[in-house]
Amino acid sequence: MRSIRAAAAGAVTLSLALAASACGGGSATGGGSDDSPKTLTYWASNQGASVEADKKVLKPELEKFEKETGIEVKLEVVPWSDLLNRILTATTSGQGPDVLNIGNTWSASLQATGALLPWDAKSFDAIGGKERFVDAALASTGRQGEDPAAVPLYSMAYALYYNKRMFADAGIAKPPATWDELVEAGRKLVQDGKGALGAEGSNLSENVHHAYVFARQHGVDFFTDDGRPDFTDGHAVAAVKQYVDLMAKDKVIAPGNAEYAQNQSVSDFAKGRNAMLLWQSAAANLTSQGMDPDDYGIAPVPVQSGAPGPGTQVNSLVTGINMAVFKNTDNLSGARKFVEFMTGDEEQKILNKAYSSIPPVRSAQSDPAFATPDNKVLKETLARSAVAVPQVPAESQFETAIGTAVKELFADAAAGRPVTTQSVRAALEKAQTQMPAA
Repeated sequence: MRSIRAAAAGAVTLSLALAASACGGGSATGGGSDDSPKTLTYWASNQGASVEADKKVLKPELEKFEKETGIEVKLEVVPWSDLLNRILTATTSGQGPDVLNIGNTWSASLQATGALLPWDAKSFDAIGGKERFVDAALASTGRQGEDPAAVPLYSMAYALYYNKRMFADAGIAKPPATWDELVEAGRKLVQDGKGALGAEGSNLSENVHHAYVFARQHGVDFFTDDGRPDFTDGHAVAAVKQYVDLMAKDKVIAPGNAEYAQNQSVSDFAKGRNAMLLWQSAAANLTSQGMDPDDYGIAPVPVQSGAPGPGTQVNSLVTGINMAVFKNTDNLSGARKFVEFMTGDEEQKILNKAYSSIPPVRSAQSDPAFATPDNKVLKETLARSAVAVPQVPAESQFETAIGTAVKELFADAAAGRPVTTQSVRAALEKAQTQMPAA
């Protein structure tokens, strides 16, 4: 999901258990109708600096769609702080929009409600074919072995952003490629009141994103092959401890970051208070805060050793936005046409340029706008070394449980309390008890 969503991590902490047990989708016609063929309602997620900024981006494109099809799209840009609540209410009431944006990490959880229209092979063929989409983006559209619950719209990945001047002043010639190198560089950068690496220690989504990547680098992913939570495996414990130790032991994350949850780490980096930032597709965010693109560099997120890639060389989640059709739509044909329009090459280029994201549509990525140094790193990450979060129905509870465990461990580190293997294991044991029974 987009970094701006991170400011609203509280929304993600909501349990989907009620919605998952509700009927949610379906209609008298068994999955949508064409009772209102001339209008569509569309809930767009807030991707830009404000709701109004998104309307300025989207309205001209929706007017194009209306001109082409005769279908009027009634747009509502929903802030991230409200989006999940609104979707859950719609799944339980059966009264929702025709088309909606969802954060891609919600795909499997919302799929379990039965409220979203499945995208089978025939549906994908109607929008140009499943093969148009990057594999990594498709992996974040629902549970493996089931028809996807959504279609990729905007793709993002994590990268390491670094302040060129601060690196030069500290005598650091290149960005770190491994975590040991990051710690070594960080110790050189912590001087004169400046910080090394920013983090959002109270942001559950950011916490679980980084914890999951560390876990994959340690060879585990918090779930067994049959989808049961397994948070206390020794490698999972070591992974979480390594991340929290960036504050607790290595001192490259300042204690104050334990309280960050509203993109303060991005602001600190933009203002030169920190030399490094781990963030999702941050260019537009940094520009909006007055940072000159020439002042920072971008590199892949570090790995344990070697270079980013598959397996234990994973260094990012596949983050971004998916587009779904509400199963109770009364303009089924129009909804599918709208998804086809929004995922067409022209619109993919326009929209992803506007939001500094990467098109999940392969052919749209050839546009020169996506060949900048920033986007080159992000495209390479998405193609080679990014993975989806576990596509399990309890994914939202997973985010809450692990995100909270990491938040509490950062609080311990900030307060000077020891973060030991035993304390990390205890935090993860507590988190596992909060997961629903299989």
